[in-house]
Amino acid sequence: MDLMTRVRSQWDRLTAAATGVGGAVALIVGWHGVSGTPYPAEQLPYLASAGFGGLFLLGVSTALWLSADLRDEWRKLDRIEQALRAADGLGTFEAGRVVGASGAPGAFGPTGAPAGTPVPAAYAAPAPAPAEHGRTAIATAAPAGAVPATAPKPAPSAEDTR
Repeated sequence: MDLMTRVRSQWDRLTAAATGVGGAVALIVGWHGVSGTPYPAEQLPYLASAGFGGLFLLGVSTALWLSADLRDEWRKLDRIEQALRAADGLGTFEAGRVVGASGAPGAFGPTGAPAGTPVPAAYAAPAPAPAEHGRTAIATAAPAGAVPATAPKPAPSAEDTR
């Protein structure tokens, strides 16, 4: 890859590096100007111009670098998605039905359900228990090993009854 192609593809990182160096130089110049005089009236111009300008340039540099990293991640995700679409054996959803990659009867789709199974049935979850006394039932999944709220309490030991 030649230099110009690399520069065009990494323009945001190069700009981030340049603004980062510019921000650091501005902060050093500001510090040098402030440290050269004991009078606050002579220090304020350095603080206002070089100090705040340097911090602003460092902020721009950080934003550009993070933007470049995010763009790289999106490119990587696009490549993964294209590879998955091109891979053999993956089914698709067509007209509300699971269709195998070959489309033949008996082929299995991405859910593991036989081809031709309606999509809602392929992803069917168990129905919630009926509500008592007209209240709405809310289905929740408890973590593995969790004790239900209605579990019987253990019998007290001899030490607990003293």
